[in-house]
Order: sequence, then structure tokens, then C-alpha cells
Amino acid sequence: MSTEKEKKDTAPVEDTAPVEDTAPVEESAAEESKETAPVEEEPKKEKKSKPKKEKDKESKKAPDLKEAAEKLVREEKDRYLRLAAEYDNFRKRSQKEKDSLYTDIKVDTLRKFLPVYDNLERALKQATADEAYRKGVEMIMAQFKSTMDGLGVTEIAAEGEKFDPKKHNAVMHVEDESFGENEIVEVFQRGFTLGDKVIRFAMVKVAN
Repeated sequence: MSTEKEKKDTAPVEDTAPVEDTAPVEESAAEESKETAPVEEEPKKEKKSKPKKEKDKESKKAPDLKEAAEKLVREEKDRYLRLAAEYDNFRKRSQKEKDSLYTDIKVDTLRKFLPVYDNLERALKQATADEAYRKGVEMIMAQFKSTMDGLGVTEIAAEGEKFDPKKHNAVMHVEDESFGENEIVEVFQRGFTLGDKVIRFAMVKVAN
């Protein structure tokens, strides 16, 4: 009995102290190292430079576009100037035709009144003892001439003037040394003009 007790007493005592777990410490250290470690930035992608040929093409393309735009502007400007010139010519031509038409109508109307003038002139050349009658004809003739003057009608100078085929109509010719060459010596019918347009040629007798 004593021997068993002694064996028990003399038996080596096992170290029962708990072993510290080192694994979590190692894990936390690894995590700290991850947190404190500098973050590496992703390398930036370098832009690829365009080949020289493409750059040359682009540099040539820009002047070409500029020249094309300038050409288009010039063409549009020329077209506008031509259109403006055509319109101005059309406006002037239309106005000229309008004025010419108005003058032609006016001349045609005045020409129809000239026989009245001729009859008044013949009446004044007739001798009469009735002074009141003569006075009345003179007043009508004066009013007629005033109206024609207001319309721009001018009598063609004839007697004593040189013959002008553009204004005079020679119906008789006489040789007379007392008159000059191609001198109008008598007027049979008065001539009139409206501006540069002849309403009626003067009917005359020309000497020499």
C-alpha cells in the first residue's frame, strides 16, 4: 500500500498550463500589414500616337475643307450679284417700257386733237368784221395752246429754219436766191413734239 502511494507521489507532474493560440495573432498581423501596405496604382494606358501618315492626311484635309468653303462662298456671292444685276436690268427695262407705252398712248391721243388746232388756225386767218367772233376764236386758240404746253407739247420751229428731215416734211421746193440753201420759206401745217418724240412733222416749202 505504501508503495502505490509513493508511486503516485513521485509521478511527474504534467504541465497543464493552457497553450496560447498564436494563429489569431499571426492573422491580425497579416491584416495590419495589408492595411498599411501602399496601394499600387494601376498603370495608366499610354495613348497611342497616330501614325505620321494619318497626321499628314488630317493636316491636308483641313486646308481642303477651308478652300471648299471659300469656293462655295464665292460662288454664292457671284450668283447673288448676277441675280441682283438681272433684277436691276429687268426693273429698268420694265420702267422704260412702261414710260414708252405711256408716251405712245399720250402721243396718239394728242395727234387726234391736232385737226382741231388746224381748224382754229384757219379760222384766225380768215378776215371777218365780227370782232366778237374773232376774239372768241383767239381765246379758244390760246386755251388750246396752254393745255398743250401743260402736257409737254412743243411746236416745231420751221419758218426761216434749216430743213431737218427728222422734224420737217418738205412737200414743195422753190428756187429763190433771196433765201439760203435748204431754208424753209413757208409752213403749210404746224408740227409738234412731245419730248424727243415727234407727234406730227411740220409740212413745209423749202428753197434752193
